[in-house]
Amino acid sequence: MASARVNARVNARVNLRVEKRTGVRTEIGSFWTSRQRQGHPLHEISYRACFKPQLPSFFIERYSKLGDRVLDPFMGRGTTALQAYIMGRKVAASDTNPLCEQLLRPRLLPPSLAAIAERLDEMPLHGRLRTQVSQEDSRLEVFFHRDVLARLVALKAWFRKRRSTDKYDAVDDWIRMVALNRLSGHSSGFFSVRTLPPNQAVSLSSQRKINEKNSQTPPPRDLAALILKKSKSLLRAGIPHRQEAEDAISLRTCSSYALSYVADSSIDLVVTSPPFLNTVDYAQDNWLRLWFMGIKANTISFDVCASLVAWREFIRKTFVEFARVVRLGGRVAFEVGEVRNGTILLEEEVRHCLTGLPFSEDTTFINRQDFTKTSNCWGVANNKRGTNSNRVVVLARV
Repeated sequence: MASARVNARVNARVNLRVEKRTGVRTEIGSFWTSRQRQGHPLHEISYRACFKPQLPSFFIERYSKLGDRVLDPFMGRGTTALQAYIMGRKVAASDTNPLCEQLLRPRLLPPSLAAIAERLDEMPLHGRLRTQVSQEDSRLEVFFHRDVLARLVALKAWFRKRRSTDKYDAVDDWIRMVALNRLSGHSSGFFSVRTLPPNQAVSLSSQRKINEKNSQTPPPRDLAALILKKSKSLLRAGIPHRQEAEDAISLRTCSSYALSYVADSSIDLVVTSPPFLNTVDYAQDNWLRLWFMGIKANTISFDVCASLVAWREFIRKTFVEFARVVRLGGRVAFEVGEVRNGTILLEEEVRHCLTGLPFSEDTTFINRQDFTKTSNCWGVANNKRGTNSNRVVVLARV
């Protein structure tokens, strides 16, 4: 969509430029820090294409108050929900990927370090093991030392048995979450041999090539020690504020346009980011973590849109559902980034999806910042490839 004549002014004090684009107020600047690890340590769980906690914090503070309910129907690792909970809001969050609920739930109500350490001592992570690794699972020895793989298989069985006997609790849930995030990575802090950046697992054949190139073999690891070390890191700032109300937390695995777990007009603010035109293959990225959960990636219906037409249809269905769940006067902060080297600006495409729906465009925020080392790990040069800005459309429910 071609932009109308731009009327711009620059506020040097806050490095903010305000423009009018097609009649919509657009604020361009650096609204939150580009530095890593500036949020609560509980956010330090990796998931591809996630945004920093400073983004939802900015909108939660601006458009909601204590006790309000904040929704994210594309929760990913749960950044919005966790940040909202830390800031004293109620949370509703969902995703089509069942991994996401497992990544978020334990961090909202974490157990104590003492309880974690005690449970680790009970688990099949020490001494001799009689666990038999199946022929299919033995292929994973390209990632893991034989003993490590046997213990991972035994740990999977532990969680499965605990669930079948109703003994599975918040401590098990936490340990499972941490294990999921120590499976594969690029340092000795992970269970695997050196591989690509954390938890975006490559294929078996690609890992064989990495091993050959680096003349490496999977080393033995102390799984209990690594889980406890990561737990200490995540909990180093303490446990966040806990809501007393029973309805403070609602999590589900479902599509963004079928939020049956959310009541009509119950949401004060949505802060979310949908998939960007098939730019991330979530099934491929997460296949190893899904294996640990006992789920086959090809059984999950990921919302992937290869064409702009399909993306618009998907986004419109989502906003139809937003119209049901967001209260009158509530806000939607919809982060759409930028794709295909900036040739498609999705914040302008969102407007095509809103015809006839009860939303009024309030402000578009374009946050520009330098990339951090995470982006450099993927070979993405600042302002040349990938997503170079956060582009957030804020809409009011009218």
